[in-house]
Amino acid sequence: MKSLYLFGIALLLSACASPTPLRPSPDIPAASSPPTAADAATAPDPSPANAGKPLASRADVQAFMREMAAQHRFSAAQLQAAFSRAYARPDIIAAMSRPAEAKPWYDYRTIFVNPKRIQGGVEFWRANAAALAQAEQVYGVPPEIVVAIIGVETQYGGNMGKYRVLEALSTLAFDYPRRAAYFRKELENYLLLARAEGIDPLAPRGSYAGAMGLGQFMPSSFQSFAVDFDGDGRRDLWRNPRDAIGSVAHYFQKNGWRSGQPVAVPASVSGAAWPALVSRQINPPQSSVARLRSQGIVPEAPVSDAQAAMLLELQGRDHSEYWLGFDNFYAITRYNRSLLYAMAVYQLSQEIRERYARSSAGALPEHSTRIAHMGIH
Repeated sequence: MKSLYLFGIALLLSACASPTPLRPSPDIPAASSPPTAADAATAPDPSPANAGKPLASRADVQAFMREMAAQHRFSAAQLQAAFSRAYARPDIIAAMSRPAEAKPWYDYRTIFVNPKRIQGGVEFWRANAAALAQAEQVYGVPPEIVVAIIGVETQYGGNMGKYRVLEALSTLAFDYPRRAAYFRKELENYLLLARAEGIDPLAPRGSYAGAMGLGQFMPSSFQSFAVDFDGDGRRDLWRNPRDAIGSVAHYFQKNGWRSGQPVAVPASVSGAAWPALVSRQINPPQSSVARLRSQGIVPEAPVSDAQAAMLLELQGRDHSEYWLGFDNFYAITRYNRSLLYAMAVYQLSQEIRERYARSSAGALPEHSTRIAHMGIH
């Protein structure tokens, strides 16, 4: 649902007596924005009087800076220096304002579950096998799920976003009224984490919505779930795959992942009762498999009748697909609140797991064997 990297000279230090020195600035990949971003789109500046002016020249930004200085003891001069070099981005408003095109499942799936992402996932797993194994041991989240999240979010770090995070969050906090309160809070969290991590707030790049790093964490998620998984004293979600892997796994652990339990299985439907049971909203599964069976919904793989499940209907090219999603499927939706997203992550994870197993002397890892015995394919 990330990779801020540690950068150059800090413009943003605490007013406390002993500020932490900033770390050296890494190279920032010139990644393109996510597929939903309208890179070339332009839109009228929602505040024409502010067009082309540094953010620090705006009265609303000045008020925000005063709040940050008063509430969090930021240096007013250093905030002024940072916002004087940042500008609102009308193209971000255009990207946020354009309704996302609703794709049917059969089109959506091919964006994420394709040979390039599958092979990229295998290579990422091989390169980071020790960290992934450690994350599973510590947080109970299997490697393929962590790998698939990073694959869907940033193509394993190849597409972490091109926008200055400070400018993206500021644009949405001050020029996007519909969600201004949310992004204002994210901007506050961003400045706090930049100070805590010793990051120049102007340096990190991310998505047009301000998501950062390999796993595309928003600042509030970074604050809550990012971990220093390699123990080097910093949480580097941009250049350090170990920290990113640990942080994604920690996110899932804290958002309801149940170790050793299934994610989803295909199902068949019959009779007249099942249409009313299809999950259209994202809620925790409520019905037991036993109850769903009694309504004509039958899992096509072994699963406990006591397991709580939701019925999912996905639009295939020629016919609908039916699946039962369990608590771990719901946990994936905590990363991105979309049923299609969660299914894409899950199916990509299974393809990666199977390809990785075949390339590793044909032996499934212990956790994968357990999942296979649950009938997950």
